[in-house]
Amino acid sequence: MLIDTHAHLASQQLCDDLPAVIKRADEAGVTRIISIGTDLEDSQQNIKIAEQFDQVYATVGIHPTSVHEITEDDWLQQIRTWLEHPKVLAIGEIGLDYFHPPRDGSSPTAWQELQKKFFIAQLDLAAELQLPVVIHQRDKNGESECRDDLLKVISDYQGRVQAVFHCFIGTLQQAQPFLDQGHLVSFTGIATFSSAKELQSCTAQIPQGQFMVETDAPYLSPTPFRGKRCEPAYTRHTAEHIAAARGISLEQLASFTSQTAEKFFALPEI
Repeated sequence: MLIDTHAHLASQQLCDDLPAVIKRADEAGVTRIISIGTDLEDSQQNIKIAEQFDQVYATVGIHPTSVHEITEDDWLQQIRTWLEHPKVLAIGEIGLDYFHPPRDGSSPTAWQELQKKFFIAQLDLAAELQLPVVIHQRDKNGESECRDDLLKVISDYQGRVQAVFHCFIGTLQQAQPFLDQGHLVSFTGIATFSSAKELQSCTAQIPQGQFMVETDAPYLSPTPFRGKRCEPAYTRHTAEHIAAARGISLEQLASFTSQTAEKFFALPEI
């Protein structure tokens, strides 16, 4: 019925009771989950989880806040090799993050340039292999430098790489430059927060086929679970909220968001 297009099942917050987490997702009508890689170790663990559960698929990639940890010269070759696995569907989570301070003690400029280096290398690989990418983008509060830089980078790949901008929290106007290039956005439980009025307006207006739903579990639990550990089962709560905002049924929203996810990730229909 529903697809959680972005969860971190390899997280320590989920892995201790993962079979129960997967069962609760099934019971909530969340029939498939995309588990997202953030570094080399995490990516490898996500593949193992996808092998263990039929309804789980994986992505592999280096998150922008993890780039300083990569010391292996063959890191990109490792990702290339993992992309041959039948349950690995995309490269991600990749992108730019200007919110968190440099984690390697470097200057902000050097930190951003290192992130761009890894981002471009992974986009090049996606273009070569004709695979989608899952993008992380986070600015400092009230700023748009990161979004502007990311748009400049991704524009060079228009027509060659399709991306989903996960955990989108902006307005429809802010999403439009990415949508115009053929990319997608996905919405988390933030869309259920009473304070997220502009985001809720976006979820109500964005055209069908240009967005998906996700949890970002174990983070960003929707209302009424805010402040607690998030699980893929909670995709349903976010979807119900968005369906209500659009004036349609949950079944209708689940149908077209699942079709969008199946097309984007080249998922088999069930």
